[in-house]
Amino acid sequence: MPILSRRLLMVATAAGAALALAGCNKITGGGAATSEAMSMGDPKAKVQMEEYASTTCSHCGRFNNDVFPAFKAKYIDTGKVHYTFHEFLTAPEQVAVAGFLTARCAGKDKYFSVIDALFRSQEEMYASGDARGTLLKVAQSAGMNEQQFNACVTDEAANKALAARVDKAIREQRISATPTFFFNKKKVKEGEMTMAELDAAVAEASKQPCAQSTAAAP
Repeated sequence: MPILSRRLLMVATAAGAALALAGCNKITGGGAATSEAMSMGDPKAKVQMEEYASTTCSHCGRFNNDVFPAFKAKYIDTGKVHYTFHEFLTAPEQVAVAGFLTARCAGKDKYFSVIDALFRSQEEMYASGDARGTLLKVAQSAGMNEQQFNACVTDEAANKALAARVDKAIREQRISATPTFFFNKKKVKEGEMTMAELDAAVAEASKQPCAQSTAAAP
């Protein structure tokens, strides 16, 4: 089977597998997960940065924890860069699915704080082997109860929407590794970026005409 076909099959399977992370409680209530692109910073910034990442990717977690805070303070918070986060799936895919759905159910204003909490909980999750417990703890810290968490990660429409977003990333952007970074629509690197590399990428993108994020299209 071709690599792309295997990846698409994985997406479809993982999106439905989040049910295994729900508990035995009655599944009711819960906020609906949005499907809009998640971004931060000035949408009119000359530099448009996009990151494709997975909450179960250790390289993504290390970038988030060690590099991104300084980058955000220097470029995003100052209006120099508009940043868009694209969801992708890496093993264990069903955990990544549940993580992203939890972040979206928490609401747009809490989305990035939940993503950050998931990245910072990676070590605990892998050490304990308790993915559901770790995810539930993050969900509760964002104001969700257990029933809402269960409803969130088993929402069929939200699972399908996430699968569609990942499918689009594979087909249109040829994403096959995380993290992958784009600046003004140009792929700059697959793999973690250092602050020095980010500085250079922003400087180069600043010389180019302003480009819309690829997330702008529905």
